[in-house]
Amino acid sequence: MIFKKDFKKYYDKIYVTFIIILTVISVINLVTFANETENVYVISIKGTIDLGLSSYVQRTIEEALLNKAKAVILEIDTFGGRVDAAVQVRDKLINLNIPSVAYIKNRAWSAGALIALSAEYILMDKSGSIGAAEPQPSDEKTVSALRTEFASTALSRGRPEKIAAAMVDKDIEIENIIEKDKILTLNAEQAIKLNFADGIVSDIKGVLEFLTLGNAKIKYIYPNWAENVSRFVTNPTVSSLLLSIGFLGLIIEFWTLGWGIAGTIGIISLSLFFGGHIIVGLAGWEAIILFLVGFLLLLAEIFFIPGFGLAGISGIIAIVISIFLTFGNVIQATYSILIALSLSLVGFFLLIRYIPSTRVWRKFILFTQQKKELGYTVETKELKKLKGKEGITITPLRPSGIVEVNNQKLNVITRGEYIDSNTKVRIINIEGNKITVEAVDASNKTL
Repeated sequence: MIFKKDFKKYYDKIYVTFIIILTVISVINLVTFANETENVYVISIKGTIDLGLSSYVQRTIEEALLNKAKAVILEIDTFGGRVDAAVQVRDKLINLNIPSVAYIKNRAWSAGALIALSAEYILMDKSGSIGAAEPQPSDEKTVSALRTEFASTALSRGRPEKIAAAMVDKDIEIENIIEKDKILTLNAEQAIKLNFADGIVSDIKGVLEFLTLGNAKIKYIYPNWAENVSRFVTNPTVSSLLLSIGFLGLIIEFWTLGWGIAGTIGIISLSLFFGGHIIVGLAGWEAIILFLVGFLLLLAEIFFIPGFGLAGISGIIAIVISIFLTFGNVIQATYSILIALSLSLVGFFLLIRYIPSTRVWRKFILFTQQKKELGYTVETKELKKLKGKEGITITPLRPSGIVEVNNQKLNVITRGEYIDSNTKVRIINIEGNKITVEAVDASNKTL
């Protein structure tokens, strides 16, 4: 009996201790969960809106959802940028199931206005403005598409759709607000008056108070290094510049034959262009494979196939198609390629026209002329003895190059045909110091 009483007493103590531990753990979990869900994520949308920015915004929103954030704040200060990047952000925000706030610190123009419109709430600094979204080019098709995008986005958020459309289309006239042939841009007070914005605040703390989340923990998420690189190289200006340098390098290589610094710089530029788009998920395997096939065809044309023919043309076509696939937007790709080709041709013309006369270029080129009146003569007696002799090409003859005959290295020329290196040739004519050769046809030899 005594043993039973002691065991019961011991059992009761264990049970009470277990309950206390479970209670403490539950409280800790509740506090931790509460702290986790009191996070508010702040996304910085500054500078040019590009595809790298879109990738960064989408990654941050996914992280916010994963960590059960209370809200997402987009701090906007931009003149605009790529519409396709803004549309990607817009689609992500429209489908967000937690509160989203566009805080316009200074300006949300052009593509930035579309991003602001897609947020659940729009708050503005007293110096902020929104609008100025006329697309470039401003053709009817582009204006119609973007006008509809602005209007439908505004409608989905309960904002005046006609005001949103007037930010895109200068043909829209709204009495006492905007005249025809002008693009609408609103300051903070106008936006509040027209029920286009929800309030005026001076900082992020004011945004939190608007959301009644004054005690929430603010988490600033910034682009990582890969997104920063991709933002730089996918910037419309930088993309066109990289393409221009890439095309210029390849053009120089075709002009000079062989492979050198220009071609290497060109390939590095094109690799940066494609690499940036791979990081943001725009370039798929089909674009990369097409680019590599085109590059290999160009190399084959340069090193193995004389002249410029089917391989070279096919290589260029493959590279151009891969660029179109990378952009994913035919109009954007067309403009970028045309700009790149134009800059490349202008750059090539300037190189040919002006570089040979520069002081740096003269250090690489011998400009001394060995004139006869200065005592220079060409000895041909020894050379004439070599007529009919056979030798081996040291370099390809395109049509000139170097041949080794009787252990002598000679500068020679063909009658116009291409002869590869390591080919047996015969000297058929000598005029002064001009030595003409032809390939020896081994099939004509007798044993």
